[in-house]
Amino acid sequence: MTRARLAELALVGIAAVWGLTFVMVQDAIEHLPVTAFLAYRFIPAALLVGFVARRDLRSLSPAGWRAGLIMGVFLTAGYLFQTLGLQHTTASNAGFITGLFVVLTPLLGAAVLGQRAGRIAWLAAGASTVGLFLLSGAGADFRAAGDGLVLLCAIAFSAHILATDRGVAAHPIGALVAVQLGVCGVVCLLIAAATGDLEVPRGGEVWSALVVTALVASALGFLVQTYAQRHASPARTALILASEPAFAGLFGYLLAGDRLGPVEWLGAAVILAAIVAVDAVPRLRPTRPLPEG
Repeated sequence: MTRARLAELALVGIAAVWGLTFVMVQDAIEHLPVTAFLAYRFIPAALLVGFVARRDLRSLSPAGWRAGLIMGVFLTAGYLFQTLGLQHTTASNAGFITGLFVVLTPLLGAAVLGQRAGRIAWLAAGASTVGLFLLSGAGADFRAAGDGLVLLCAIAFSAHILATDRGVAAHPIGALVAVQLGVCGVVCLLIAAATGDLEVPRGGEVWSALVVTALVASALGFLVQTYAQRHASPARTALILASEPAFAGLFGYLLAGDRLGPVEWLGAAVILAAIVAVDAVPRLRPTRPLPEG
């Protein structure tokens, strides 16, 4: 088996894990405050990645630290919005809406950095808007405190991708991953401490979610992503990772009892089609995506 094929299979596995975490996190935050959960998730992940990339981390330049901090700010915002949104929407909805970061990235790059988005990217954005409308029951079941927060999460992840594209061009990826995960963990820890939300994790659901999200979804997931992009094309990598919302919908159906009606399924299909349309055309991707799950 070639390294490229091994990398692709590993990416499919990580996309499945990221889809599964929507359900696991939704269950865990019923018993543990959001900021405490995120702190306990990302601090161990940062320490593990930092240990693996310790040589690059020790030699990281001040400019590299600044790049990692900026990436960490957007990553923190994305996960806060996503996890808070999961308190008020289904795992399936959160997965499909989060996947919109693939469509939003070229548009944000065009608006902020002057990058050319292309006609298909704009059409995909319009289709995604229609899909989101249908997914919310043709507007009848749109929850601003849930779906709206997850939409903000997708925007934050888009900004994170653009920041990452600039960071990895000049600095070692492992060190950048460790820094950004550390920023996310420390910021959430400080918020939890300031709001009195620091609690000791209790219960099998919480601990299993922490283990899977910290060690597999965050630490291993980002390392696999880095390895895969060294051996598979960016377009192929992005196309495989576009399966994450589908996995989220599948696990939401199997484990959380999420049930979508015909209109909602049509909306989910439109969103997935828009994601794949953008991913399948390499020239429409001005940046290399670093997926969020």
